[in-house]
Amino acid sequence: MHRLLLVLCVLSLQLSAKPLSFYFDDTSQFDPAIPKPHEVIGYDVGEWHVRPEQLVQYLNVLAEASPRVSIKTIGYSHERRPLVLLTITEQARQSNIEAVKSAHLAALEQPQPRKDAPAVVWLGYSVHGNEPSGSNTAMLVAYYLAAAQGENIDALLRDTVILLDPSLNPDGLARFASWANSHRGAVLSSDPEHREHVERWPSGRTNHYWFDLNRDWLLLQHPESRARIAAFHDWKPNVLADFHEMGPNSSYFFQPGIPSRTHPLTPERNQSLTAAIGQFHADALDQAGQLYFTQESFDDFYYGKGSTYPDINGSVGILFEQASSRGHMQQTINGLLTFPQTIKNQLITSLSTLQGAAANRQALLDYQQHFYLSAEKEAKQQDYQGYVVSAGQDPYRLEQFVALLSQHQITVKQLEKSLKIKDQQFKKGDLYIPLAQPQVRLIKAMFSEQTHFKDNTFYDVSGWTLPYAYDLDFARVTSSWGLKVSESGWQARSLAAQTPDDSAYAYAFSWQHYLAPKLLNRLLTDGIEARVALQPFTAKLTEGEQQFEAGTVVIPAGLQDLDNWRTVLAEQAVKLGIELKAISSGLTPEGIDLGSRRMMPLHTPQVLLVGGLGTSQYEVGEIWYHLDRHVGIAPSIIELDRLERVDLSRYSHLVLADGRYSALSKKAQAAIISWVQKGGVIWGHKRGAQWLVEHQLLKAEIISTKELRATFDTQGLRFKDKEQLAAQQRIAGAIFGTQLDLSHPLAFGFDNAMLPVFKNSAWVLQASEAPFRDVAVYQPQPLLAGYADERNVSQIAKSSALMADTYGKGVVIAMPDNPVFRGFWYGSSRLFNNALFFSQAVH
Repeated sequence: MHRLLLVLCVLSLQLSAKPLSFYFDDTSQFDPAIPKPHEVIGYDVGEWHVRPEQLVQYLNVLAEASPRVSIKTIGYSHERRPLVLLTITEQARQSNIEAVKSAHLAALEQPQPRKDAPAVVWLGYSVHGNEPSGSNTAMLVAYYLAAAQGENIDALLRDTVILLDPSLNPDGLARFASWANSHRGAVLSSDPEHREHVERWPSGRTNHYWFDLNRDWLLLQHPESRARIAAFHDWKPNVLADFHEMGPNSSYFFQPGIPSRTHPLTPERNQSLTAAIGQFHADALDQAGQLYFTQESFDDFYYGKGSTYPDINGSVGILFEQASSRGHMQQTINGLLTFPQTIKNQLITSLSTLQGAAANRQALLDYQQHFYLSAEKEAKQQDYQGYVVSAGQDPYRLEQFVALLSQHQITVKQLEKSLKIKDQQFKKGDLYIPLAQPQVRLIKAMFSEQTHFKDNTFYDVSGWTLPYAYDLDFARVTSSWGLKVSESGWQARSLAAQTPDDSAYAYAFSWQHYLAPKLLNRLLTDGIEARVALQPFTAKLTEGEQQFEAGTVVIPAGLQDLDNWRTVLAEQAVKLGIELKAISSGLTPEGIDLGSRRMMPLHTPQVLLVGGLGTSQYEVGEIWYHLDRHVGIAPSIIELDRLERVDLSRYSHLVLADGRYSALSKKAQAAIISWVQKGGVIWGHKRGAQWLVEHQLLKAEIISTKELRATFDTQGLRFKDKEQLAAQQRIAGAIFGTQLDLSHPLAFGFDNAMLPVFKNSAWVLQASEAPFRDVAVYQPQPLLAGYADERNVSQIAKSSALMADTYGKGVVIAMPDNPVFRGFWYGSSRLFNNALFFSQAVH
């Protein structure tokens, strides 16, 4: 035993550092004038985990030294780390690279074949920060392309322009590099249970707000994604290679994925080209003696990932997954896996990607050209011409939706006169999105309401209909009759400067504007007193009378102590684009007066968001992001295991995201229950909501996931049916329709009773038999988009989608779904906002 330990210690020392000769074969010749990675960062690649600043430093030095390489900062992460993109090609082309790019884009609109043009290949690394072999590989790939000598590299650089994105998630990479390096000893530990290999919460996989950036390519909620998509469309690469890691006990995966799980809008030629390039990966890994697999586990369905977004944009996206050492060295079922070996495998397939793209250069160019030239034909083959979209009374959600479409190169126009489609009325100024444009396939994907699929197993979500997420009314336009649109494109509504009226008795603003909670929070924080109207009213304005809905925020002049409160109010409202109405009298012609007891005082929320081990870092991060970005609230994020030591009386709201709350101590449970009883507001969604029911803070019945699974008949099933059964029993991510009680305070601000919500959990909160508890219930036929088995759908129908009740002096709110899923659910997130400000109206 002692001898074995000694051998392992010696072995670990030998494996801890690998020179360039480990990564490149003896035939590789390099220009000695080009700096090697270790000469800049101070250690051999793979000896330590590279930090983002070291990575950027080396790549800048490399670009300075090599005429083949240029570098550009395309944006900054949340933590202000630079997002850099290298452009690498032969020296003669590099000096004229902007003209090369312009010619590449212009050719997509020309029918003539491109005979002498280079293929454009994007290599993207480590969108998940704790999948670090990619970013460490990026240094070696860049060095090879800058310094390698000989006919092979000359031919490769002649046939390609290479865009190298070394770190898609530098904030996550920094977090993980710090973790792995801080636990590295001179003698490496290969024990999978060693602390180095088991990250604490939150992991480095995610970005600053704990989002998975590999799900954000379509949604564009984060600066990393927005910068990347801008650069993508600035070049429109022919191939995008997306380098990841998976569990240590795997081998190596490259696409094609499972054929039946490819999105139907992806052309078949895309998949055949993926397979053609895949042969180069197989040959290279065969030569290296490395295990690998294809056409398993991973799919090409959701267009919001790095390997699938290119597929709906005329490119070929290719996913790579390397078994992860999750540190410097780890024992696996395939033997000892070292960090340098994971890097070497990623290097092998990075170079095979370039070789495959160069060999298939003409086919890739022809495919991309045909993809865009055939867009007009694709549009004409549809039985509709486009979509009209309206946001009702909220201009902000519409503006955000247009901004998203614009980033995806989708042209948006504006209705010049009203239009009625069936029973839906669209007004002048609403959106019109014509199909007849280059991005016709992406438009179809964004608006898809598909509910039936050839293969019902999904690696990610099956429904992502964007207008549903933004809670926008939309309809297909099937005839040009009555359709009149502006040729100049869509113009956002401008708000004129607002001058405070010193004689106004009060001011009011609508709660329908998405940023109304942010304005209210700023006013309350500044010391301005505010009320919310719990019932509708009509008020006297200087220019006449106006009706106000329940949920209107009123700022009475007589309650203010702040000297310049009118100026502060006007300035804040203008910043957020919210119109103020000056009311001349407290006596109203109709409805409640401004001094009514139905004008409820409002207070600044003090939010405790429970995080830490046991909670979902994604969903906690999504709430944090939403509060920070959209409401202007900095929640106190407190780990679950610290709750028993926290003075809860400092907080007005406690939020339980999805998680395992069985780890709460009895002391913490008792403290939470007592706090709610004394007047606290507790919100729980998904398993957080289940905890509220299980601990009788909310009197409700649930149907558990286990009970739902029991409704599936398993008689006669064989082992090969196991995966299909699991796919039927789960809800991977679909959109369901709910019906709101618009009179309920938690539904204030909504002008449409039908609210789409995103569901990716299979349990049911039964509708309450008692009145007034259900804020929203699922519709009788609730499935709007995505896949869910009819047995699950029938159980969800007419169940509760949001329930609120009192508990002592407090309020308990439960939702079986996540209202702020991935940061882009602008519709359902308003329910959460209402819970922050209006919960006490439940009493």
